[in-house]
Amino acid sequence: MTRRDSGTSWPDIAAQEAGDPLVVELCTGPVRGADTGTAHTFTGIPYAAPPVGPLRWRDPQPVAPWDDVVEATTPGSLCPQLGPFGEGASEDCLFLNVTAPRERTGALPVLVWLHGGGYTVDGGSLYDAQRLAAQGDVIVVTVNYRLGIFGYFGHPGLPGSGNFGLADQLASLRWVRRNAAAFGGDPGNVTLFGQSAGAMSASALLTSPAAAGLFHKVILQSGPGLLHWGEGVMFPNSPAHTPYASRATVDATGVRVAAALGCRGSDAVELLRHIPVSDLLEHTGEFANHLAYGTPLLPRDPAEALRRREFHRVPVISGGTRDEMRPFIGGASLLEPITGARYPELLRHSFGDDADRVATRYPLEDYESAAMAWATVTTDASWARDTAAANRLLARHCPVYAYEFADRTAPNVNGMEIAGLPMGAAHASELPYLFDLLGHDLLTPQQHQLGDTMIAHWTTFARTGDPNGPGNPDWPRFDHTGRVLQFAPGAVHPVDHRARHQCDFWDRLR
Repeated sequence: MTRRDSGTSWPDIAAQEAGDPLVVELCTGPVRGADTGTAHTFTGIPYAAPPVGPLRWRDPQPVAPWDDVVEATTPGSLCPQLGPFGEGASEDCLFLNVTAPRERTGALPVLVWLHGGGYTVDGGSLYDAQRLAAQGDVIVVTVNYRLGIFGYFGHPGLPGSGNFGLADQLASLRWVRRNAAAFGGDPGNVTLFGQSAGAMSASALLTSPAAAGLFHKVILQSGPGLLHWGEGVMFPNSPAHTPYASRATVDATGVRVAAALGCRGSDAVELLRHIPVSDLLEHTGEFANHLAYGTPLLPRDPAEALRRREFHRVPVISGGTRDEMRPFIGGASLLEPITGARYPELLRHSFGDDADRVATRYPLEDYESAAMAWATVTTDASWARDTAAANRLLARHCPVYAYEFADRTAPNVNGMEIAGLPMGAAHASELPYLFDLLGHDLLTPQQHQLGDTMIAHWTTFARTGDPNGPGNPDWPRFDHTGRVLQFAPGAVHPVDHRARHQCDFWDRLR
């Protein structure tokens, strides 16, 4: 990129823009996207300076402006991570991608996507939003944010400790506010949406004073702010889990990791800034699955903030999948098979004196396997119950539209094949209905019809704050009845979520 200076020839840039509808003038400089035949895509746009060297573990800084038209046709690097997407990843990863309809009239709604992945894996460019943008007539922005030890590291006295990834998300929303109009989007009509860790981040941002005014609606896919897993859910003596941790806890983890890497004392963080990425990644799992509260961005535990009614009043879509826990329990069973003999043991470790009551409510003989029984128990006790509880709190002050994705023939995006434990409508199984993952269309024709219905609801909501519209199946607002809209092929209609997941039983048990 060539930085702007007093010698810039603005007439040349203006001429380029006038002759090429794919050239967009951002606040930092012009970019040229691509016409795919379905949509206009602009990929690999930097929204913050590379967080490298002295900027490692600092809040995102402004991008240096440029003069020449930059080709925005190649995705930027993903953020450092373990696993299949780690190859080619780089700390210089604060990029976003914009997908827009080919023909744009008026100011279109903008949807900003926060990907999942336990705060440790994945990236914005893995989600192809062309169907979503073209069918819904909306602008879609997908975002990379720092992950694992790079995004959620904490240390005493470190400004921004524990929330650098969250700060990146806020920086991307500010970028959208400044640049949405250049793509034909309305900066005053932004919907924040995400799945799993992305939805838990969005739940946290609902309670963040720093996020006020940066989004106007929110869609939470499998990321309730009240999520809680009890002790022993994954295996005996595994710790209880929530998506948020105190800054003191995160800082203590950072001190321990720093010491393991030979960095101690008052200059530990400065020493860590010189540690190679590969060495830091060995400890990235210690900063998985939580954000830090007791910080400027999250003054209070987001779950407690929800209970205290300290959240932004915006319309909400919130829901999950019918079989959320199957891939998690499947992964645990690969480490130690979940057998009929272990089922009572798991119940005792997780539910103590209430184990017999749970066993009576979920008798082993009712299920294909012990793993299926345990996955059902843990889905109902955590994701389903906690999503319903969060929806009740939000619905006292905001319009809430609750759903459950229930296509048990959905593509197996988790990749697990475990005898006796089909993935069904598992965690993340709704994603191919909204996006082409890695650019691949995974759906059957009937599933495409369901995806079209979901896209119509999601984008109508982004436009008006209400997912109901001409041709859309009726979606009632969430209320005391606990009914939610089920999304399944040929079966898009309200269902009794509380009865399906035995929420009354779990509410009494807690």
